[in-house]
Order: sequence, then structure tokens, then C-alpha cells
Amino acid sequence: MRRAEPLPSWEELVELAGQYGIEHLGVAPATVLARARTALTERKAAGLHAEMGFTYRNPERSTDPQRAVAEARSIIVAARAYRMADEPERPPSGPWASVARYAWADHYAPLRDGLRAIALRLRRSDQRAVAFADDNSLVDREVAYLAGLGWFGKNANILLPGAGSFFVLGSVVTTAVYPPGEPVADGCGPCRRCLDGCPTAAIVAPGVVDANRCLAWLVQRPGTFPVEFREALGDRLYGCDECQTVCPPSVRKGPRRGSAGTPDTPQAWVDVLDLLDTDDATLIARHGRWYLADRDPRWWRRNALIVLGNTGDPADPRTRDVLGRYAASDDELLAEHARWALDRLGVPA
Repeated sequence: MRRAEPLPSWEELVELAGQYGIEHLGVAPATVLARARTALTERKAAGLHAEMGFTYRNPERSTDPQRAVAEARSIIVAARAYRMADEPERPPSGPWASVARYAWADHYAPLRDGLRAIALRLRRSDQRAVAFADDNSLVDREVAYLAGLGWFGKNANILLPGAGSFFVLGSVVTTAVYPPGEPVADGCGPCRRCLDGCPTAAIVAPGVVDANRCLAWLVQRPGTFPVEFREALGDRLYGCDECQTVCPPSVRKGPRRGSAGTPDTPQAWVDVLDLLDTDDATLIARHGRWYLADRDPRWWRRNALIVLGNTGDPADPRTRDVLGRYAASDDELLAEHARWALDRLGVPA
């Protein structure tokens, strides 16, 4: 019969996490996330979620660690940086669409590996432990706050002292007992650069984002892209970093990973015309790690048509041809966005 190993010390877990590039580790109590539950419920009732699912879908579940692991006592919370040492420069020619930093590579894969290693080690001590990352089971920013990793910035991101917000977050919910951290004091002060810098004024109050206006959600949301925000989309194909790139702690102090810490080749830019000429299967193979409603690449094409309208060269024959084909297509949603792009470029439909 196997003999259980002693419960690992906190230092042992920190060392284990470090092997997977996890720089920050803390502990939150495995109790109901009452504040987050109230915020989710109130903002959903006010329509600020813009039909977003994720942790809004079932606030009672996503704010109760006991739903994840019965009799849980601790939540071990991890933060892994995703800002890179050498950020890819914009290609020199052609219409290119930008991708938000968190989506340049699969930063969640090494985070999950580290969390699973921690969970496995705890299970060897006869503790129940389950790893969660990029999952709707827990409100990860709230447990990161409760674990003392950082404070809620006015952009609603968790800001780590001396490091900023360019981190992916994950947790291990466990029956093991470790001392919880202490919440970090607010470090934003009077700064409001994120509120003023948001292209669509989506941050409607400090820490409150209206998803109906947030480009990071609008590029993922299915359906027609709101006309009033198409110009503000600029060259963004997937995600939006603006409220982070204007944030002093994130820009000045954020960690920058070298190539050894990057899980795969960063994909910061996408050729717009190539995307619009590529079949569904190839697009899924290229970008399948990104969240995509119904796994339908037409939403990427919709975004690409807007980007082409904002950044394309109206004198370029291929640009005119691609937009003309989409404007005449049987897919009325894509056709409408193509006609908008042609009008934006001053090209007759």
C-alpha cells in the first residue's frame, strides 16, 4: 500500500512553480467569493456583460470553490508573465492586423503544466487538488486579489506590484491548508490613463468595463460588429491591449520574457488579405487556440474586413478585388462589412 508523502512546504511549491515560469504564487481562502458574486450579478442585470458567458453564465458556480473541489480549504493562485523581451515589429508592407499580446502564443499551456504539477504533488500527500486556468469555474482575478498577488486596476485587470498586468492567471483548488495572503493596497492613485486611453470609452467607472463597448469582447462576439466602433477597431483582429499599454506599471515595470520563456513563435501580426483568402480548416489550424464563437471563422473574416477598411490601400488591386468579392457574396453579414470597408476607402461597391 502506497504511503502518502508529507504535505509539501510552501517553499517547495514555489520552487516547483518556478520550473514552469510561474513567478508569482499566493493563497486565497476557499470560501465563497462574495464580492465577485455581487459584482457579476449586478453587472449582468445592468447589461454590462453584453451577453458574455464565461464566469457570468453561472455566478453561483464561478464564485464558489466548493463547487470545484468539495471541502476545499485553499486556492493556490499563480501568475505567469506573457510580455516578451523582443516584441515583433510590424511587417513593412501590406495590410496587417494586430493581435493582443496575450494571444501571441499559447501562454496558458505552460501555466497549466505548472498548475497540474502542483496539483499532482498535493495529491501525493492524499489531498484533493484540481488545476484551473482559462476556465469558467472560478473568477481568477478575484482569487488573485484575495491571494495578495495584486490590486484591481481601474482597467479591471489585476496589477502586480512592480510588475503590472501582463500575466495569465490560474489556480489549484485543494483540500490542503496553506496560510492565505493579504490583499495588496491600491496602487493606481489618481492615474486614469486607462480610462482616457480606451478607444471606445468602455471603462465606465474605475474597475467597471461595459462589454458592449469593449473591443476585446466585440472582436469575439458573434453577429454584426457595431458600426459606431468600427473605426475605433483600427487594425485589431483579435483582442485589445490599449488599457494595459497605457498603464505605467505594466509598461515601465512589466517583466519581459526571453525566447526561452516563449512557448511558441509569437504571432503578433496577421496578413489581412491572406486571411480573407484562406479556407476555414486552415484558419482553425493556424489560430484555433483563440476563443471563437461557434468555432466559426466568419467572425475573424468580419474583423478582417473592418481592418481592411481602416488600413487598406484603395489603389491596391488585390484589396479592391477581395472586398468586391465579399461585398457580392451570399453571406449578407460579411457582405455588409465589406461594403462598409469599400465606402470607408472611397471605393465604389
